Parts: sequence; structure tokens; C-alpha cells
Amino acid sequence: MNKGKRVLLLTLIMVLASAMLLSACGSGGGSTTEGKESGKPADKKEEKPVELVWYTIGTPQKDTKEVFEKVSAYTKEKINATIDIKMLDWGDYDKKMQVIAASGEPYDIAFTCSWAFNYVNNAQKGAFYKMNDLLDQYGSGIKEVVHPSFLEGAKIKGELYAIPVNKELPAQRVYRFNQTLVDKYKFDITKIKTLEDLEPMLKTVTEQEKIKPIASKIGLPQMYDYLIDAKIPIGVPLHATEPKLQITLDTPEQMKQYETMHRYYKAGFMPSDVSTYTDANASDALKTGRWFVDTAHYQPFAESSWSQGIPDKVVVQPAEEAMVYNWSVTGSMMAISATSKYPEKAMEFINLLNTDKYLRNLVNNGIEGKHYKRVDDQTIEPLPARKEGYDVPQFTLGNFFLLDLLPEDPKDKWKQFEDFNNSAKNAPLLGFTLDTSKIRSEIAAVQNVSDEFDKTLTTGTVDPKVFVPKAMEKYKAAGIEKLMEEAQRQIDEWVKSKK
Repeated sequence: MNKGKRVLLLTLIMVLASAMLLSACGSGGGSTTEGKESGKPADKKEEKPVELVWYTIGTPQKDTKEVFEKVSAYTKEKINATIDIKMLDWGDYDKKMQVIAASGEPYDIAFTCSWAFNYVNNAQKGAFYKMNDLLDQYGSGIKEVVHPSFLEGAKIKGELYAIPVNKELPAQRVYRFNQTLVDKYKFDITKIKTLEDLEPMLKTVTEQEKIKPIASKIGLPQMYDYLIDAKIPIGVPLHATEPKLQITLDTPEQMKQYETMHRYYKAGFMPSDVSTYTDANASDALKTGRWFVDTAHYQPFAESSWSQGIPDKVVVQPAEEAMVYNWSVTGSMMAISATSKYPEKAMEFINLLNTDKYLRNLVNNGIEGKHYKRVDDQTIEPLPARKEGYDVPQFTLGNFFLLDLLPEDPKDKWKQFEDFNNSAKNAPLLGFTLDTSKIRSEIAAVQNVSDEFDKTLTTGTVDPKVFVPKAMEKYKAAGIEKLMEEAQRQIDEWVKSKK
């Protein structure tokens, strides 16, 4: 190679090297003179927030949009997500969610439980996202604050498909009484131990007040740990030494309850159309003041919240003992849809509802100054606008133990919740999950029979001596015995696996 060619080649190499050096400096995000002067990294395109669609149960409220504008502003800052809440009314929720799930409509989070949009059935059908890995990666706060019995009790074959609300763990039905009438007639409600003990009081109120003392309905005190739910009459007696299933419909104990309710119905203690009533009717009855007694599931100090916004205070007396059931563990949950495009963000939001005090109270209480005023750093006082425009069911919305207190609440309210949770007994079938894959048609057929007979029998609308035999005949034709046989086989295997 002659001298001229060597010089030309050297010049080309130097030019290329200089270009590469300048390119490297320019891509260093701060190595250029401009970067040094600004002190800022290179611009990064901001990620667009995702919108999470959240279906939940409850009467739609007129101020929900306003509240959730604030919710979304906060969650956008925290997890770069906004929330589109869709509240479906109590009587519509189950059917509408079943349609949504069957259609494959995409959504992100839904309320599910043992009694609406059934948790176990829909998890087994593939409607919900498997959560074990999501919980580990995006829900570590949940694992720290939610009672371990909730998370373990909600697992199906070791997999979690929804996050239970951290609230009261056991279930206990109580009689709710109108304190004004209790005081007026000097009733000693502590003597009420059975359904039959109500009768003298019901007669007095009917005769003296000229009202229906049971203005909505009474849920029957629970005597069995039911296999599926209380409407399908298969269960184990609560104090059984071993979990052997039986058909509960025509047992002497159950027949006594049905006969008592039929006697009360014939005596005019209830509205004639009581079998059509829903929970909304019970709420409406309390607002009128023209009621004496009904039942509801209890949590510590529930009488305080029940007494708000109605003419008369509520006082309570236990109708049954506190027990931890599969359905109480799964009594209020949040699932992530298998159709969700953003399962990680959905879990991050559920994690916030269980760990972030500000967000949990905003979702529950509404806007400070409009829906409530602050009394101190732990206590709020609801304003009329809350009852009028943002009266939402707190048991569906996340961790109770983050909630502000009401003025009448004791300062140790949440400590007493913990004590209540730790004091309850376990029901015989706690921890057992029924695999419905072989008996789905029988369950559906039995459910249809239940829909025909349960409400009329439990409200006393019909004579049990006539209608229980009719119901039994239809249950057997629907395959209740096959259902029970398969369930008992699974229970026996479950019992062996625990030894």
C-alpha cells in the first residue's frame, strides 16, 4: 500500500471514530453539554393510566361519581390506575354478574361471596383469575393485614381466587329489636333464647300498636353447617362429632321452626306478602318506625350503624352462637376476572383497599365536609348527605380495621373485633370445598326446587305439614340423594387427608 492510500485510510478511520464517539455521548442522557446544564435525564414518555372496571353490590347512589373522581385521582397517583365502579342493586347483582361472566365481557374486579355471584362455583368454572402468584407479587400488604383464617379458608384446592374482606370472621344471627317498644312495654329481651320465646312480645305489640311486629322477615336461627347454602337442605348438625350429611328439611328441629313461623304468619305478625321481601324491605321497615323485630347477621357494635338515620335505636339479642363457616369466611370477597387485561393493577388496587387508610375511608365514607365531618384523627360524624347520597355497604369494600370510628364507637372497637374473631368456634365443614364437576346438573335441579319452596317455608307462608312432603318428593326427583352421596364421599376423603 503506497503512502497516499495509507493517509486516506487513516483519515477515514479517524472520521468514523469521531462520529461514534459523538453518537455515544449524545445517547448518554446527561453526558452532553445540554444534559449537564439542565441537570435532567432524557425525556421519558409518560405511561397512560389504565382504567379498572369494578362491579360491586349495593343500591346505586347519586354521589358515587363524585366520590370516585376523587378515588381515581388518588389511585392514579398511587398505582397509575383509575376506577370505574359499577354498583348493581341487591336483587339484581347475582343474575347480572352471571350474564356478564357467561358472555365473556371484560371487567377487572367483582364482588363475590357465598351468597351472591357464588365464589366456589364461579372459581371452578374459570370465571376468576388465580391469585396465589399475584398475591405474592402485588398484594404483600394483604398478607400482612388480613386474618390468616380468611386467606386459608378461601382457598380451593390450595389456590386463592378472591380476597376476603378483613372483617368479622364468624357468623352470628341476632334478633334486632326496636328499643322504643322494648322500653315502652318493659320487655326483657335477654330472656329470648328460641324463636318461640318471641311469641308473647309479638302478641303484645300487635294488639297495642296495631302494626305488623315482624315488618319484613326473620331469618331462622342456624342449626346446621350446610353443604352449599341454607336454601339447599343438606348439612351436618353444628355440634356433630363427625361430619355426616343429612337432609335437614324434615328433621324434627327444622319442622319446629317452620311450624312456629307458620303460626306467626297466621296470627298476622307479618305482612301477607312477606315471602317476596328482600333485604331492602327490612331496611325500609326500620326507617318507618313501624316494626318491632327482625334478624340480621352481627358484627361487634353493628347496632350503632343500624341505628343511624332511623327513628328508633336498635338493640340486639343473639339468636344463635357465633361460628366460623366456609360461607362466613367467603361472605364478602373481591375477585379478579379471568377476562381482566390488567390483573396486576387490579391486585394493586385491592392491596390498597386493605392497606391504605385514606383510600379505604374515602371509598366507605365519601367526601369530608359533604358526607361527613371529622371529630378527631380517629372519628368522623356522618352528615345527612351521606345517608341521602352515599350510603354504601361497608362490608363489601375492603379492610374494616382501617375504618374511622363513629362518635358512639368505643376507642377499642377494632380490638373487640379481634376478640370476637378469636372467640368463635369452627363449624364441622370448615375448610371443605365441594368439587361440583360431577354433580352440577343435580345442584341446578335441587336449586330450582329450593327456589320454589324455601321462601314460603321459612317465612311461614305455607303449612309445612303439607308442603314439606311435597318439597321432599321434588328434591328426591331432582337428585338430592345422589348429590349428597357424592358430597359425603368427598367429605370422607377430606377427613382422612387431615389425619
